[in-house]
Amino acid sequence: MPKTLGFSLYLSSFDQQWPTLKVWAGTEAPIFLSLHISEEFDSTYCQRARAICHSLAAFGFRTIADVSVKTLQQFGCASLTELAKDLKLWGLRIDYGFSPEEIGEMAKTMPIVINASTTDPEDARRIAENGREVFALHNFYPRPETGLDEEYLLETTQKLRAAGLSVQCFIPGDTLLRGPLHEGLPTLEQHRHVLPSAAFVDLALRFGIDDIFLADPGLSEKEQQRIAEFCKTGTICVPARLEESWRHLYGRVFTCRVDSPKWLIRFQESRVYSCQGEIVEPNNCVQRRRGVITVDNKNYGRYSGELMLIREELPGDERVNVIGEVPENALLLVDRIGRGAKFMLVEE
Repeated sequence: MPKTLGFSLYLSSFDQQWPTLKVWAGTEAPIFLSLHISEEFDSTYCQRARAICHSLAAFGFRTIADVSVKTLQQFGCASLTELAKDLKLWGLRIDYGFSPEEIGEMAKTMPIVINASTTDPEDARRIAENGREVFALHNFYPRPETGLDEEYLLETTQKLRAAGLSVQCFIPGDTLLRGPLHEGLPTLEQHRHVLPSAAFVDLALRFGIDDIFLADPGLSEKEQQRIAEFCKTGTICVPARLEESWRHLYGRVFTCRVDSPKWLIRFQESRVYSCQGEIVEPNNCVQRRRGVITVDNKNYGRYSGELMLIREELPGDERVNVIGEVPENALLLVDRIGRGAKFMLVEE
């Protein structure tokens, strides 16, 4: 389970990103910083990069710089070890220009991140055997339709973890999106247009990803809070649109009953939080689409007041009221709430 959210930092948008990053100061949140984005280069580039890296270290962040052989030339350093010391970097992601043997030697002295999407698993294993801390970070994909599919992500993650590496991925943002396309920067194509918190939970629970980075520059405060809640307590925050008379369900922690069938989630605490002693009259007894929230009405007798979240479409029932729904961009969370898991309905 990831301990915190990581961030991608771009020198060109540092001033816009810093207010968000400061909130996470002292949490040892990892920062991914590419030092070979050509459009950011100018006469002050090295000076600005050095100042920013020093600030990040002072605020307790763990900066991982994406580097190549050209980076050494640019900063006038004789080795990556010298570069890391000069910039106060926590670790390095090796892009190109170094052999697996050279990377393995560097891994003996500092945390090293390899490219999870393209590195041969056998090379990864040899590097991991030499290193103290070796991670495998997947790419992000700006161009729609080019992100990884679920099968490939699962397959590569399993191989890399078997080789002894921790695996890292990216999720898209929801406010300031990086250009030139501004269509999100996910690792997994399925995540391109979903809520960042939903993508985060999906990577953590379905794929067992160890560290997750925000790839885009911007993330809303409410999404930060949802991710922080999951990292701290394991509670999944599920955005929902609830009818006015059921808004009291927001912010309460529920448990998925361990005997819930695969097509729906039964709220273990239904009788405590749902009807509050009132009779539930029949209302909106319509077809139960995937993602709707329901409550049993008085026509169900002693089951009246029981809350459910629907995973697979069910027909309408005069004994069951539809009282809300999970929006499309958060629907994949419906499948991530396992038996016995804690979850919370939150306002969109």
